[in-house]
Amino acid sequence: MDQKTAVVTGAARGIGLATTDLFLEMGWRVVMVDRDGAALEEAAGIRQSVTPLVRDVSVPEDVTAMTRDALAWAGRVDALVNNAGVAEFGPIEETDFAKWRRVMETNLDGVFLCSQALTPALKETRGAILNIASISGLRASTLRVAYGTSKAAVIQLTKQQAAELGEYGIRANCVCPGPVRTKLAMAVHTQEIIDAYHDAIPLNRYGSERELAEVITFLCSDKASYVTGQVLAADGGFDSTGVGLPALRGTSAPS
Repeated sequence: MDQKTAVVTGAARGIGLATTDLFLEMGWRVVMVDRDGAALEEAAGIRQSVTPLVRDVSVPEDVTAMTRDALAWAGRVDALVNNAGVAEFGPIEETDFAKWRRVMETNLDGVFLCSQALTPALKETRGAILNIASISGLRASTLRVAYGTSKAAVIQLTKQQAAELGEYGIRANCVCPGPVRTKLAMAVHTQEIIDAYHDAIPLNRYGSERELAEVITFLCSDKASYVTGQVLAADGGFDSTGVGLPALRGTSAPS
C-alpha cells in the first residue's frame, strides 16, 4: 500500500508503454489500461508490478469499472497519465460528424472521464494528473480539424484541473509531443514527410518514446512538486520555429 501507483491509459504500445516501463524503473506499480485487449495482454504479460485492464476510456461505464479495479488492485493512485488517443485526419469539408465524435470521445471525453473518476483517489495521495495533448493543439496544421481541436481542448482542460484541484494538492500538467518515432508514425510517414519534419525541427530529428516518457514521469514525480497548470511541448523546438523558413536556417540571409 505504500508503493506508488500510476494509471496509464493507452498503455499497450508507444508512449504509453514507454511511460509504463519508466515508472517501473522508478519502483512504481502501473495499472495499464487499453481497449486493445490482445496488445495489452502481450505487453503486460512480460512485465512485473503491473495489472492490465481492458477498458475504453470514452465509455463512462468502462471508466467506472477501471477505477474500481485499479483501486482494488493497488489501494491507491498517485498519478494518472491520460495518454489514450486516436488520430483521424482529413480536410474540414470531408470530416463528417461521426469522425469528429470518434476523435473527441477518446481524446477529450476520455481525459475528462478518467480524471474525474480518479480525483477522489488522487486527493488522498495529493497526486498528479498528466494529460497528453499534441503539438497540433498548440499550432494549427492542415487535415487536423478534429484532432487538433481535441488536443487544444485538452490543454485548456488541464488548466481548469490545475485551477480547481490545486487546493487538494493535486497537480495537473500537459505534455504536447511533437513528431515521435513510433512504429505507427514510421509506417505511415513517407520519406518526404520525414525529411520535411527534420527540416522544420531545430533538433533535426523525431523524438523517441523514451524521451517523452522521461518528461511525463518527471512531471508526475515529487521532483515537480511545485509545477502545475503547465503545458510543455516536448517537440525538439518544433513549436518555437513558427512559420520560419527552413531554407534560411544556417545562413546569414535576412528573414
